[in-house]
Amino acid sequence: MKDGFIKVSAGTPDVRVGDCEYNADEIIRMAHEMEGQGARIMVFPELCITSYSCGDLFWQETLLNEAKAQLIRIAEETGDVNGLIFVGLPMEYNGKLYNMAAGISGGEVLGLVPKINIPNYNEFYESRYFTSGKDVNGWVTFCHSDSSDTEYPEYEAMVSPHLLFICPQMPELKVAAEICEDLWVADPPSTCHAYHGASLIVNLSASDELVGKDSYRKNLVSSQSARLVCGYIYASAGIGESTQDVVYAGHDLIAENGTVLAESRKFTNGAVYGVLDIRKLVNERRRMTTFQFAADKAQEMESYYDEVFFDLQTTETDLTGLIDSRPFVPAAMEERERRCDEILNIQATGLMRRLAHIHCQNAVIGLSGGLDSTLALLVTVRAFDMLGISREKITAVTMPCFGTTDRTYNNACQLSLCLGTELREVNIREAVSLHFRDIGHDPEIHDVTYENSQARERTQILMDIANQKGGIVIGTGDLSELALGWATFNGDHMSMYGVNGSVPKTLVRHLVRYYADTCGEKKLSEILLDILDTPVSPELLPPKDGKIAQKTEDLVGPYELHDFFLYHMLRWTCPPAKIFRMAKTAFAGEYDEETILKWLKTFYRRFFTQQFKRSCLPDGPKVGSVAVSPRGDLRMPSDACGTLWMREVDKIKI
Repeated sequence: MKDGFIKVSAGTPDVRVGDCEYNADEIIRMAHEMEGQGARIMVFPELCITSYSCGDLFWQETLLNEAKAQLIRIAEETGDVNGLIFVGLPMEYNGKLYNMAAGISGGEVLGLVPKINIPNYNEFYESRYFTSGKDVNGWVTFCHSDSSDTEYPEYEAMVSPHLLFICPQMPELKVAAEICEDLWVADPPSTCHAYHGASLIVNLSASDELVGKDSYRKNLVSSQSARLVCGYIYASAGIGESTQDVVYAGHDLIAENGTVLAESRKFTNGAVYGVLDIRKLVNERRRMTTFQFAADKAQEMESYYDEVFFDLQTTETDLTGLIDSRPFVPAAMEERERRCDEILNIQATGLMRRLAHIHCQNAVIGLSGGLDSTLALLVTVRAFDMLGISREKITAVTMPCFGTTDRTYNNACQLSLCLGTELREVNIREAVSLHFRDIGHDPEIHDVTYENSQARERTQILMDIANQKGGIVIGTGDLSELALGWATFNGDHMSMYGVNGSVPKTLVRHLVRYYADTCGEKKLSEILLDILDTPVSPELLPPKDGKIAQKTEDLVGPYELHDFFLYHMLRWTCPPAKIFRMAKTAFAGEYDEETILKWLKTFYRRFFTQQFKRSCLPDGPKVGSVAVSPRGDLRMPSDACGTLWMREVDKIKI
């Protein structure tokens, strides 16, 4: 529960049709098992106490009485379970029979949610037995099974389709329930639930299995969780139900904001688990102006909600294996390839549109032999191919100076020639040395002046060649460098169109690797693979023994850590302590806690002090959900104070 994380579970118990005691035994056993796995919200299928497929037995008073008795027993025998449990049963209320979802915790039934949308596919379906609970609102009285053990033998539970189950120990956790068909209609009750603050929807279901239905069901759950920016737990009936006419597969699902976190194997009873980040969901809703809550929608929706409270002991959810250390990079190879191609097309299309708009047929790019300029050149080539313009109108400029190594120089030259672009070399040693004399700088002092003079000289050359050619300068700097301010102001920081500005360093690597794997040209692939194997460096300091002396990640920290910090800070607005906790889990075995904390401090310090560089970025295409463009993504003042964030980082103990 700490930091907004909570483990949840959807379970399909083994049931016997009409055998309430046996079914209750299984539910109780599984509830304790789920708690043992760390689950705090546990959801069982629709009508699971009786089984879903009882048919006309639902009219039998004996079955209904036993179902209610077993509900009380389940509540009492799970009283020691640290969690909120949902089970399904038929229940008579005010002379009508309803399909109910019961929320239980602390040994008692807290509330009952009736099903609203009752399917009537044929005369023997649910509408034969059950009434819609759309307008139900009242109370049901329960008696403890052994009233001598309690000071209050009777208690009441609210019955309403508009119930919110709220945890005081985790106020952002607000749980609401809907039942099976409720999700499949045009206007699901969960929409109203979410507008009234529910951050987690549970669905007690008994969806029969047909060919292809599982894919539709999965998409439905995923889409609803995305539309409502919520967690969604879907528990469905399975083996044990009657197979007289249909089969139930126990297809359980857990989703969060469009992502399916867990899915059961069909035709196998059991439980699936997932960890939801409730605070992340609440933060995302707060950012979305299109997500309106009850204050805005209550009158329009003509509904009100009652709140039911349940207690949870505060525990720390185990995140092992759940946090992706490379959030910008898809884990599945097939998805990664599709995503890489899409990103390259977004970058190239953005540049193509800019070139077409200004009637420009020439581009100039500084080619260093490093990853970023390599990607920028590949994108530029693709844009020119789209426009049908000869690649010879792309001028790749290599500008060796004090820190240039043979490896990067040769790779830059070979890459340009292999791609068919014009290669131009401008050695800037003499110009920079003259500049040092002009400003009175000792070239033996390898400070920031020494480094930035080279970067600005290169930018000036690129701009002037662009003037000669009637073209534009293509920027090469990436998102990770911009986040850290690892760019020379008015040097490599500036261009006329920056194609890499929203691509983080970890993703740059995969884009270049994807190009190497799919280009179909052996020579080009070999060059790209060697560039990938080259240490990241601005090459502004003289090499040692012919090798790169200035390695960026030795100075500012590993980019994979900084990309992780950046993603969770900007995309999900996570505070430093939470990011540190997630990073410890994500990078376990790669970086120790001291290293992670060291670079986390560096990240926050640089992020706040370097905003002035991001406030005047050139145009460039946005490719993902995290970007720092001052025009549409990061509206942050350049003089914003990072004291609060640094204070929290300084409080982190290891």
